[in-house]
Amino acid sequence: MELTEFDSVRSRTEHEEQERLSPCAVLSSQSRGRRLPEQPSPVRTEFSRDRDRILHSKAFRRLKYKTQVFFSPAGDHYRTRLSHTLEVAQIARTIARALRLNEDLTEAIALGHDVGHAPFGHAGEQALDALCAGGFVHSQQSLRVVDLLERDGAGLNLTWEVRDGIAYHSKHQESVSQPLVSATGTLEGAVVRMSDAIAYLNADIDDAVRAGLIALDDVPATAVRALGREHGERIDTMVNGIIHASWGIAQGSPDARVAMEQPLLDATDALREFMFSRVYKHPSVEREAEKARMVVSQLYAYFDENEDELENEMRREGGPDWTVCDYISGMTDRYATRAFERLFTPRPWTY
Repeated sequence: MELTEFDSVRSRTEHEEQERLSPCAVLSSQSRGRRLPEQPSPVRTEFSRDRDRILHSKAFRRLKYKTQVFFSPAGDHYRTRLSHTLEVAQIARTIARALRLNEDLTEAIALGHDVGHAPFGHAGEQALDALCAGGFVHSQQSLRVVDLLERDGAGLNLTWEVRDGIAYHSKHQESVSQPLVSATGTLEGAVVRMSDAIAYLNADIDDAVRAGLIALDDVPATAVRALGREHGERIDTMVNGIIHASWGIAQGSPDARVAMEQPLLDATDALREFMFSRVYKHPSVEREAEKARMVVSQLYAYFDENEDELENEMRREGGPDWTVCDYISGMTDRYATRAFERLFTPRPWTY
């Protein structure tokens, strides 16, 4: 049957990918596919469908009330997990476009990389890691969210490439260049991994200065000389450094990989070490983190012992495989705080 002009939109886009993208890129027409086969869209490629499914998911919307570094900040300009995700996506798209990689795949991975994050940022993740059977890693929980928990237990049925990038975006503390827990299977996934580091390091400096924990003059001079002093200047330098060091990807070199120019990487690692010592482990941040871990631990213990209440939530929100760990990790900061107050804070007696 002859295709109409409307029906050929997707195939035209796929043809444009073949003409425009690097041989190193993943073509949407050559995706490894989905767990459950689906009819292709007449308009959207497979990766753009994944991007849209993540964007419209409940887990993605909840990111606007989840901590990045500072818990439930009163100021309007502090980052949340949602604004961080959008910054990662934009940085990753810029790099992917320059290297002629698949932007739709890159953006889908970026938008989905933190949908499994616990409330209260890494403090909540640490608490759940100590409580959940088999531990808790937000990247693996993000995969569980898109596979099993979204759409009342049906999952989003994403492509292999997007799922792989989501599952293996986590980094070691020591360096943005350290190997992943497991290597991503696509260069697009590797771009998101490095974009994540660029986004959070620079945003966290901005927020830490806003919070009065550090001043810009405290940032190591070697990092300032190599990367720049201002927020946008540092990001621009890091992005350009990745593009230059990874240029073989754009040229189709089979041995090309996503990297950063060594002097800039050294400066970025120095910046990362500075942030861990001066901000992420700052006494005031640690005090609030300890409170957050206590809230998460108490909630976990309560719902673990009161399965009937969890079952009510499962019928309302989750699927048959829902667990206490899923329920707690899906909470926003404010939802977890309200739940804690409702369960553990005495209320004035009313007649």
